[in-house]
Amino acid sequence: MKDHRRTDLNPIQDEAVGWVQKLVSGEATPAEIEAAERWRVQSPAHAAAFDAAERVWSEFGAAGRALHGLKGDFASTLDTLGKSRRTLNRRAVLGGGAATVAVASVYGVIDPPLGLWPSLSELNADYRTGTGEQRNVTFANEIAINLNTQTSLAVRTATVAEDRVELVSGEASFATPFRGARSLVVLAANGRTVTESGKFDVRYTTIGERSPVSVTCFGGRVRIEHGADVADLQPGQRVRYDDAGLGQVAAVDPVVASDWQRGIVEFHNTPLTEAVEEINRYRPGRIVLMSKTLGEKQLNGRFRIDQMEKVLLQLEYAFNAKLQRLPGGIVLLS
Repeated sequence: MKDHRRTDLNPIQDEAVGWVQKLVSGEATPAEIEAAERWRVQSPAHAAAFDAAERVWSEFGAAGRALHGLKGDFASTLDTLGKSRRTLNRRAVLGGGAATVAVASVYGVIDPPLGLWPSLSELNADYRTGTGEQRNVTFANEIAINLNTQTSLAVRTATVAEDRVELVSGEASFATPFRGARSLVVLAANGRTVTESGKFDVRYTTIGERSPVSVTCFGGRVRIEHGADVADLQPGQRVRYDDAGLGQVAAVDPVVASDWQRGIVEFHNTPLTEAVEEINRYRPGRIVLMSKTLGEKQLNGRFRIDQMEKVLLQLEYAFNAKLQRLPGGIVLLS
């Protein structure tokens, strides 16, 4: 099963991706399923290449659950996957030869696997930025907003005393002048950030299995409300909150905290698991960590947002890591 396309893979790896791509499409015949198994067991190199390609596919939500959540041997599992996918949707979209499977399912719309495409709530936002994109907008005539990469912001109904927006996901900076008794309210997750006059950042992104919100004050005074808890921030202070509650107010370096607005991302003793999540926000495709031990190593350094491909080379050198590139910008890091 050979899919002719230009990649950085060796011939065996390229064929492995082609087989997995065919099998998860839902269009594989029983004969093709048996041929895939024969191909896989030809040698340890064939088996390793197939397993690596399959691990990438397994990250893709419904396909991954079908591959790993069913009992039976390899061929039976893939055959069941094909039958179930033909029942759900006979159309598979393999964008750019990459591992993007479009299934007509609620899961894929609400919670896109690996974050490879925007969720429904992100698509419905009033302001959005794509991967690597930043954007400046003006809200309510006087409020300056700077949206970082992969950010979605929705305008919410104003009240007599408040202009309100919701940070659906991502990171944004807000600057508002004094407007009498009228406040700006930024909603994020289950909290509110309120100011009558100030400059601050709100970040709402996924870190591992958590999705905390952090608010950093750069000017004026900012109040954070989370349930019954309230925190007041002065310039140079930050607070985080999540489902567990409101954290402690901490001091930050305002220059470092605002680096992203100057096109810089900095890591300081950052676990590689978290660093990779951040890098993935700025480059197309996806870096997939294949080693838990590697993910626990710490990364230090300052990098240009528009030069994230160079970071990959530094990761390879600094941690003696192996990079395996797949179509669609997917990189296996082990």
